[in-house]
Amino acid sequence: MRIVLDTNVLVSALLSPASFPARILAWVLSGDVALCVDARILAEYENVLSRPEFGFNPAHIRDLLDFIHREAIPTPALASPALSPDPADMVFIEVCLGGAARRIVTGTLKHFPSAVQEVVTVMSPKEFVTTFLKNL
Repeated sequence: MRIVLDTNVLVSALLSPASFPARILAWVLSGDVALCVDARILAEYENVLSRPEFGFNPAHIRDLLDFIHREAIPTPALASPALSPDPADMVFIEVCLGGAARRIVTGTLKHFPSAVQEVVTVMSPKEFVTTFLKNL
């Protein structure tokens, strides 16, 4: 299954190892779920995960980012007719539309209004985990 993973879910996964986001990250690392990314998403992951306020181990973050660079599916962005109230989230919509992923997993559903949800499926981490487990 291919998804586009909002950065906030990746951060949550690292901050809370027993959370729904952490389960999703474990599936990504095991190859059960594939990430669709472009250069902008990769840059955002690196920028956000490197922020000192999170206190993440730099070597662990480098290993994770190296894995994502190696294993994620490079995906061309496709312009979206639907707009997010947060312009920074447009990249996730565009990559979702450009690839075989039709799911964005995010912790900020309000940034993806109904107009966006008419063109892609937007799910919370809990919704994604529930859906994924039902499809096993």
